[in-house]
Amino acid sequence: MQIPSTELFFTFSRASGAGGQNVNKVNSKATLAWDIRNSPSIADSVRFRFMQKFSSYINEEGMVKITSQRFRDQPQNIADCIEKLHALLKQVINPPIKRVKTKPTKTSVEKRIKLKKISSQIKKNRQRVKDI
Repeated sequence: MQIPSTELFFTFSRASGAGGQNVNKVNSKATLAWDIRNSPSIADSVRFRFMQKFSSYINEEGMVKITSQRFRDQPQNIADCIEKLHALLKQVINPPIKRVKTKPTKTSVEKRIKLKKISSQIKKNRQRVKDI
């Protein structure tokens, strides 16, 4: 699945954390914004699954916001944002497999009941005998 670069918008700001004077001078933190609601690049089913699973990434306007400040320069942080978006899309691109209900086998049911009876007998043998 390819999302055209014309649909992705980037803003830059100063990163937090370690980096010395570089952090104070350079806008290296990249924030990717993508309008998922109006994007013609993805199918409606993928859009629906993405919006359900990753609602924390989506703001009120329907924009997906992903940030990166791992690296000390903008191009690497831009690439990291795009990589994160592709990883999220990869998780929802295929629909989940429906679970097929199964019944336990006759042998497994018998084995479980047998173990319960043994356990019950062990506990019963621990009880004190009452004097009459």
